[in-house]
Amino acid sequence: MEITACVTDEDYEAWRQVRIAVLPYERCDSVAELRTQDSPRRLMLLARLDGRVVGSGLADLSDSASTGSVAPRVLPGHRRRGVGTALLDRLTEHVAGLGMPRIRATVDDDGSLAFAHRLGYEDTDHEVEQTKTVGEAPALTGVPDGVEVVTEDDRPGLWAACYDTFGHQALADFALSTPLEVSAERWATSWLGDPMFLAVRDGDVIGCAGLVRDTDTPTRAENALTAVRRDWRGRGLAVHLKLRTLAWAAENGVTEVYTWTQDGNAAMRTLNEKLGYTTTRSSTMVARSLPS
Repeated sequence: MEITACVTDEDYEAWRQVRIAVLPYERCDSVAELRTQDSPRRLMLLARLDGRVVGSGLADLSDSASTGSVAPRVLPGHRRRGVGTALLDRLTEHVAGLGMPRIRATVDDDGSLAFAHRLGYEDTDHEVEQTKTVGEAPALTGVPDGVEVVTEDDRPGLWAACYDTFGHQALADFALSTPLEVSAERWATSWLGDPMFLAVRDGDVIGCAGLVRDTDTPTRAENALTAVRRDWRGRGLAVHLKLRTLAWAAENGVTEVYTWTQDGNAAMRTLNEKLGYTTTRSSTMVARSLPS
């Protein structure tokens, strides 16, 4: 077995192909997008057996406070041969070197969950994926007086500028066991959809919803953050913004939209169901303390 860091574009593409094979229902960043995320804190690995790529790994700081994130993945035909353990050892060592007291991972199948439990990881949070088949563009509902809906393309920089006034509250309202700590830079880039619809009142962002189109399957898209400022909830803004994303999808050749929602966010799960989303799968977030 050989484990090496991703260096060339060919390495990054090989890493992508493992992720796509293991998680075919999830959007995977392009090589160019992965390159923009390079940093000393981030480690991307490839595992080879007899020269053939059979696994990949990712370690980085998490959006959760004081936590590192790891993602070891092994192609189905090469599991139970020590590849996942070897990858996880390298990834854990990297996170520990970043000074993080805690490490987490997300697992989507029973075998991976059992593997995590054997290594001392404990369940912390649960999410469900909800998926909608997109047909004709839906009719839009109205918005409260004085509220306009624009896109980030209409008002470049508006998304980044709302980090303090809107972003902090939206992030604090996630139904997670560990609070999110997202930098202004990550908010302005990784949390931005394309398109991103923004509800604005008196120049302030009070709600958002967006999409991120699948790099490899352009007919699919994932919902970006959908959120409404607390003092504006209950006025139909979330429904309107979500319908905007579905209308855009219908008009731009997207036939399937999916989203992940925390178990504790019953309001959003119910809204999705009313808009025709159905539950398609679930995942579990696991974590443990460091050092191992």
